[in-house]
Amino acid sequence: MTTIVVIAKEPRPGRVKTRLCPPCTPEAAAVIAAAALHDTLAAVTASACSQRVLALEGRPGPWVPPGFTVIPQVAGDLGARLAAAVESVAGPVLIVGMDTPQLTSSILDDACTRLNEPEIDAVLGRAVDGGYWGIGFRDRRRGAFAGVPMSSGQTATRQLDRLRALGLAVGDLPWLRDVDTFADAREVASTVPGSAFARAVAESEAVA
Repeated sequence: MTTIVVIAKEPRPGRVKTRLCPPCTPEAAAVIAAAALHDTLAAVTASACSQRVLALEGRPGPWVPPGFTVIPQVAGDLGARLAAAVESVAGPVLIVGMDTPQLTSSILDDACTRLNEPEIDAVLGRAVDGGYWGIGFRDRRRGAFAGVPMSSGQTATRQLDRLRALGLAVGDLPWLRDVDTFADAREVASTVPGSAFARAVAESEAVA
């Protein structure tokens, strides 16, 4: 049984999705971020994972669904925060961000199944911008993020190199598009019509 951890920021204007501005205002960017987080948490809720954890920068609110344990993120860069989040969980763990609202419970369940295959030690889901949307560990995870540059076009490649250097057999997960720019937001929204994320993007365009 696998724990899924969502690492996220409280969706406050000026603190999230700043690369959407312009064309978005900080308030509109926060609405889009809140929708992305809503859809991500909904997918995790609908998955068959054994535990659900939200590693949060900021304060939780009524938008946190039932069934999630909320833990604060540690201080430091993204690598340090990822390491702390995965090391806080015993047993198999999959950690995902809030930038891929097109995630579904079936994608998450398939990732957890892949992670629990006997010949697999870790899984990695690449993003088209060179980063990754998800990473998981069946057992060993200490030191997994050491020396990996975050938020670069080589992050996923360097992360894969690091996992292999630790002697971990890595399984591939599907490639997904992160929402970093407004062009990304439009593209992802087009793949999930009717979602909270798609509605938020459409509303932001209507008032732009």
